[in-house]
Amino acid sequence: MGTEQEQPEEVAALYRRAFTEFGARALWNRRELEAPTREDALVVAHALRTEGNRAARQLAEQIEKACRAAL
Repeated sequence: MGTEQEQPEEVAALYRRAFTEFGARALWNRRELEAPTREDALVVAHALRTEGNRAARQLAEQIEKACRAAL
């Protein structure tokens, strides 16, 4: 068993979607990681809630839900 947590595909897909849709507006000070962890996805979700619009906040909710389901 490795020390790194495996990232469920749904969480990784939502993480990448956040950068595609809101990178320039809400995630301008974040760097997209190739293999994000759940914690990385939650950091992005927090940034979407803080810096983003309504659509970004809805995506943040989806990321948080997927992270909880992956526990």
